[in-house]
Order: sequence, then structure tokens, then C-alpha cells
Amino acid sequence: MARPSPAEVLRFIAENESFERTLAAFPDLSLEDLRELLRAVARAASRRERQALGIDTTRLRVFCDGAARGNPGPAGAGAVLYTPDGRLVERIGRYLGHRTNNYAEYQGLLLGLGRALELGAREVEVYADSELLVRQLRGEYRVRSEGLLPLWQQARELLARFDRVRLAHIPREKNREADEMSNRAIDERM
Repeated sequence: MARPSPAEVLRFIAENESFERTLAAFPDLSLEDLRELLRAVARAASRRERQALGIDTTRLRVFCDGAARGNPGPAGAGAVLYTPDGRLVERIGRYLGHRTNNYAEYQGLLLGLGRALELGAREVEVYADSELLVRQLRGEYRVRSEGLLPLWQQARELLARFDRVRLAHIPREKNREADEMSNRAIDERM
């Protein structure tokens, strides 16, 4: 596994540290306030890293995936963002609790798209190994699951915020890093 960036380390601390001593020292601060503070520092660190490396984030490739062990079962979402020339921008994972695989797939997409927008992307290429997700977003399949419909609507709203979007279904073996992040989210409760 690649060495984590400072932003990834801060994000991990925000999601996993107990913060009991910090909250005792600052009683007016809530746990969520503290986590958001660390997330903001992580975003700033990530921005500085990208600027120092001269990474332009106006065009991004978003690889997304979701995993559910047991389906439904413990679930995680993952996304990995790259520049068009293949430079890694960020790896993201989120633990989802007890969910289905399709729910996790959509959450991986939402995670990646949301972060791409935060980074100022105007154009995205989305790569997913879920044929269902890609075909539903292209309008080739109807969304029949009531549980997925709000996620599909949210994804459509996010996609509409970009100037240019390309959706591509890829084989699972070409989506290993996003798969790793979704499984890591389950294992580490990210």
C-alpha cells in the first residue's frame, strides 16, 4: 500500500480517534465539531499538497465502488480520484453500517462526486464496476428499488453540476483501488 498523505492521516484521526482528552479540555466543543475541524485541516493539507505538486483538479477521473459483506451486511464505500494523466489526487472511504451492496455502490459514487466538486472539478470521468449503477445513471435501466431511488436522484443532481460527465462501466480488476478503499472502510470503520 502507498504511504498515506498527511490529509489521509488527519481524515483517519477525525473518524477514529476518541478525542476524550481534547473534549475534556474544551467542554464547549462537540465531538462532531472536533471531527469537522480535523476534516477542514485535512482538506487544507490536501489542497496545499496538490498546489505544491501543480495538480490541476478541474478535470478528474473518479473510480468508485461499494462493498457489503453478507449483502446486506457491514458495508463501506470507496472512491479514488485521479487527474486525466494518472496522478493520484485522493483516496476516500466511508463506513456505512449494515447496508446492501447496491446502496454501498451508490454511496461510493456520491463520495467521489462530492469530493470532486469540493476540489473544483468541472469535468469528471466516472468509472464503476457496477453495471447496474452505470446503466441506471445513463437511463438504460429503471431504478426499481425504493431504497436506491433517493441515492440515484442525489447522484443525478451532483452529476448535473459538472460541465462534462462521462460514465463508464469497467471490469472489477480495473477498479481495485476503489474496492480496496470500500473494504478498508469496513475494516477500519472509517
